[in-house]
Amino acid sequence: MPIPFQLTSPRFQNGEAIPVAYTCEGDDLPPPLHWEGEPPGTRSFALVMQDPDAPDPAHPKTTWTHWALYNLPPNLHDIPESMLRESLPEGAREALNDWKRMGYGGPCPPIGRHRYFYRVYALDTVLPDMGHVTWKQLERALEGHVLAQTELIGTYEKFNHSHQH
Repeated sequence: MPIPFQLTSPRFQNGEAIPVAYTCEGDDLPPPLHWEGEPPGTRSFALVMQDPDAPDPAHPKTTWTHWALYNLPPNLHDIPESMLRESLPEGAREALNDWKRMGYGGPCPPIGRHRYFYRVYALDTVLPDMGHVTWKQLERALEGHVLAQTELIGTYEKFNHSHQH
């Protein structure tokens, strides 16, 4: 039996708290991620991290995109611990996050415990370099090309409520 397409992190289990190191209260760099079991014919991966509970889990108004990557090569199965933008694999591209900047922005919930969805998409194509593209534009470009997707959910609630975002 082939293994199912799955996304894991050695730092937290699905549904568990994301360690502070990967948030705005820590180093604000991505957690290590590992995926495997993609279908045959996968030519690239896209990855997105989103918070559907923004700004307040009791009254969510928006899904906030923290990080979005595309054209991750098909032989790549890991995001290493605290990966810097400069060390993205050859050919990989970033989309803008909802702070209107490229790269990873860690969990920084203004109120309450938010859920953060890390999703990896296996695509049957390599996308063109779309420049300063938003997640919504990237999501449209993925349409019709997703062979499979998998997700990992982490949660975070701030310890220190003095700085907001």
